[in-house]
Amino acid sequence: MVWKSLRTAVIATVLFTVLTGVIYPLAITGLAQVFFPWRANGSLIHVNGKTLGSELIGQPFTAPGYFWSRQSATSPFPYNAASSGATNEGPLNPSLADGARKRIHDLREVDSLNLSSIPVDLVTASASGLDPHISVAAALYQAPRVARARGISLQKINELVARETEGRTFGILGENRVNVLLLNAALDAEPSQSKGN
Repeated sequence: MVWKSLRTAVIATVLFTVLTGVIYPLAITGLAQVFFPWRANGSLIHVNGKTLGSELIGQPFTAPGYFWSRQSATSPFPYNAASSGATNEGPLNPSLADGARKRIHDLREVDSLNLSSIPVDLVTASASGLDPHISVAAALYQAPRVARARGISLQKINELVARETEGRTFGILGENRVNVLLLNAALDAEPSQSKGN
């Protein structure tokens, strides 16, 4: 009786291991490659044969001639896709306020002429720590600095921001947003006196 139960358990384990560990993953991978190959392969952005990154994962930009992304709370380095997560710091946590103050200082230091209010998404991290988007307000806040650093008119920079603005998902979810990597790639494609510096 025990051997019969054991044999049934072993057969079930092998069967479900093959079914859920081999057949199902291969079938899903095959379907994804057929119907959604760009997404299935990481939504990678290529320019002139060079891979710039993924449309779905933010990147740190710090040069004055580039739009800056949101902060990333991942470790051991920013935008680490293997360590997605937030800081989990509440609004009363002193380190959250200290991080925001440091980011405000960095933004003011690199663009002391801009006295506008800094949009909140430029001084806080997203829940995933990987968000590739910023708000339209965050992009427009940075536009004067980028225009000066690149030697491009502010009007042209604002036109690029408008062109790269994505609408709400399905027209109702979320807010309008700008993918920072795509916006910076569009900037690099523009003729200018200097690149991102």
